[in-house]
Amino acid sequence: IFVRGHRQCHRRIGTRHPVMTLKECLDECMEALDLFLNNHFNESLEKLRPRVNESMYHALIYATVLEMQAMMTFQPEDISNAGNTMKSAQEVCQRFRRKSPGLSNKSDRGSLTEVQLHAEVCYAECQLQRAALTFLQDENMVSFIKGGIKVRNSYLIYKELHSFIKSHSCLKGPSHVHLEGGISFGIGAFNLDTQSLRVRGILRRQGEYGLSLLHDGATGINLRSMLCALLLLCYYTFLTFILGRAGTPCPKNLRFGSFRFGAIFLFFAGRTEEIKGNIDEAVALFEDGCKAQQAWKQFHHMCYWELMWCFTYKRAWKMAYFYADLLSKESRWSKAMYVYMKAAYLSMLHEDEARPFGEDEVELFRQVSTFKQKIAGKSPPTEKFAIRKARRYKAHCPIRLPVPVLEMMYMWNGFSMISMRPELTEGMMQTLVEAELTLQESPDNEYSVDDRCVIHLLRGLCLKNQGLLQAAEDSFRKVLSSEKKIRFDHYLVPNCLVELGLLYIDQGRRDEAIKLLHKARYVHWKTAAWNVTLWRSGARRICSRYRTVAL
Repeated sequence: IFVRGHRQCHRRIGTRHPVMTLKECLDECMEALDLFLNNHFNESLEKLRPRVNESMYHALIYATVLEMQAMMTFQPEDISNAGNTMKSAQEVCQRFRRKSPGLSNKSDRGSLTEVQLHAEVCYAECQLQRAALTFLQDENMVSFIKGGIKVRNSYLIYKELHSFIKSHSCLKGPSHVHLEGGISFGIGAFNLDTQSLRVRGILRRQGEYGLSLLHDGATGINLRSMLCALLLLCYYTFLTFILGRAGTPCPKNLRFGSFRFGAIFLFFAGRTEEIKGNIDEAVALFEDGCKAQQAWKQFHHMCYWELMWCFTYKRAWKMAYFYADLLSKESRWSKAMYVYMKAAYLSMLHEDEARPFGEDEVELFRQVSTFKQKIAGKSPPTEKFAIRKARRYKAHCPIRLPVPVLEMMYMWNGFSMISMRPELTEGMMQTLVEAELTLQESPDNEYSVDDRCVIHLLRGLCLKNQGLLQAAEDSFRKVLSSEKKIRFDHYLVPNCLVELGLLYIDQGRRDEAIKLLHKARYVHWKTAAWNVTLWRSGARRICSRYRTVAL
């Protein structure tokens, strides 16, 4: 028994990997991250896997890649696997932390080693990512409380580290640049939340400071530089549009060198061109992003979604339907939304025009509610909106929606995308004129007032894009004058108030704009029984931002 045990022990020692220094671990992890960003996903994981139980950085990056995969696939098994891997990574980081955690005791600061400092920042990052997975995996209140505690603990560690490295007692070792990058990423990510609120005073300054930290992290050369760049790209190309701050320019100094052909950066390059109104260039970049790799189909779904909207702006309804159909078959994120968009595109075709795959829009609209799901414990707002709009098709004699594609396009801030392309705005105006003529020729029904108000709202946006501000104001006013007659689409009034307020801000009529935005917030709360917080102009989030701009 002793001899057999000795041989087994000797065998384990013989196959053990040689011990790597902190710098060597960081260099190898940067190589693995480079592989990932250049479309070599499996090779990246293979490079990290052998040392996930002995190196905190190998464990962290390996778990981060799996978490990115889980958030794209939205498969329960992937989310569970990522959560278990991230928990194991946190345990590896814990082994390298000092026994008495916390950096507030100044007498102990001098005894901290470089490895222990890196262990703190890796541990905080694991906490933050585990919280994100908790919100995705479970829907009960206990899980949300646990996730909130993880977020708080992570922030406290980042905060102490940030103040610690600013002190003169901080040991600046050979890998200090990676430590600073990790802290910039963490503090910048937290403070970016306050920047998204866009309020005055301390919170706004914190948000701007968070952006500056992320810029510093993205332009430096460290392990988190690409993560900082990705977070900034998400902020400038997505979050600003969701929060109604469309038009915030993305910094030009975010250069990606050899990553320009990576699927992720091709996607963001396409999104940047789409924001500028260069739709054809955006389509080409999204298609290149799909061709760049075949290992993770989830990257394709991100491109399909944007391609769907690009062809929507060009009014190529069948091409847009094609990508909505692909998403409904392959993606798990929001099947209700995808099926609704399929039906919406079919309803934009002429009655005598052939339907792709022989599908019928009425049947598709009736299926929308069956695909309802929850993400982080709640149904997505636009999914709620789609389900509510599709209800009218459940009647024995359904009454068709006038312009469902353009209405959903407004929810995703699509009219801001085409504001710099007059020909695209003119095409949307033509579609609205045709829809209004159809409404006038049809007999009145219970939805007639709501449908006319939808067209007035969307026409006002087109007129604003064309610079016809007085005509746009008149169009918005028509909706407001019908407030008491609207029966179903109660979102129209607060949205028109917000759009009219923004119009006044552009004209310098600030006092009038403030009154309208206050009223929009009040009307939003009054009609909150609908419980749909719009991505475009939920008054609770957006009115405060534009009130600040008006001031």
